Amino acid sequence: MSELTKLKEEINNNGISTFYEHKDYDVKLIKGDCITYLNSCEEETVDMIFADPPYFLSNGGVTCHAGQMVTVNKGVWDKSRGIDQNHEFNLKWLKACQQVLKSNGTIWVSGTAHNIYSIGFAMQQLGYKILNDIVWYKRNAPPNLSCRYFTHSSETILWALKNEKGRHFFNYKLMKEMNFGKQMRNVWGLDIPSKETPSEVWEISAPSKEEKRHGKHPTQKPIALLKRIILSSTKENDLVLDPFCGSASSGVASVLLNRKYIGIELKEDYLELSKKRFDETINNILGI
Repeated sequence: MSELTKLKEEINNNGISTFYEHKDYDVKLIKGDCITYLNSCEEETVDMIFADPPYFLSNGGVTCHAGQMVTVNKGVWDKSRGIDQNHEFNLKWLKACQQVLKSNGTIWVSGTAHNIYSIGFAMQQLGYKILNDIVWYKRNAPPNLSCRYFTHSSETILWALKNEKGRHFFNYKLMKEMNFGKQMRNVWGLDIPSKETPSEVWEISAPSKEEKRHGKHPTQKPIALLKRIILSSTKENDLVLDPFCGSASSGVASVLLNRKYIGIELKEDYLELSKKRFDETINNILGI
């Protein structure tokens, strides 16, 4: 029995449903609330979780995109509910994730100053063991239009083990090879190994137009970032879960790296976008 089938089937009356499942690959998209779904799942069935939760930064401000002033608002789901309610939400979904992680399983959570401190504190409250804080440096970040702050050009990704008792997997050798024979540091996308090294080898830029050809998601992460995360902390055929999958970059990376995948998302238009990306990726692999 596969890892996917070990997870309990959806309960029809709680708003959870299977949106997409591929017949040739262990890939599944769930439509519904991630906390509700995860609380209905069998415990200790997932090897790794990548979570890109709401940053709570949709505050009516503006930013720069393609040389134009645009709003930072991404949707109702990204609006702050106040410090206490935001933190309570982080506690609930992190607890639900902790339940489904295997004893040696790890979780990666991305964020900015708007949410990452609450997430780190919630992890400590729940007994996670924080392994690293990764700084993803975005060399192509947009300028700050107000000229009253330093330009925001990084995101933080916390990597944590389910609890203090576990022993996590880390593909140290591969990460060292990818970093030209040197130990990989926790700042990604900043150092240039040599003038002769092509930038695509070391730089992790925001998603390109090519990655958004099927549609746009306001917080889409680049495939290169997810590939590094998955390669560093999982083995082939491991099960990766994303509770806020959006356009499912984590899922596309999982398929490309021969990992199993479950993504959870509330909005149907994002699920449709994810389905298109999965179908194209899998068809390319199968040569269809």
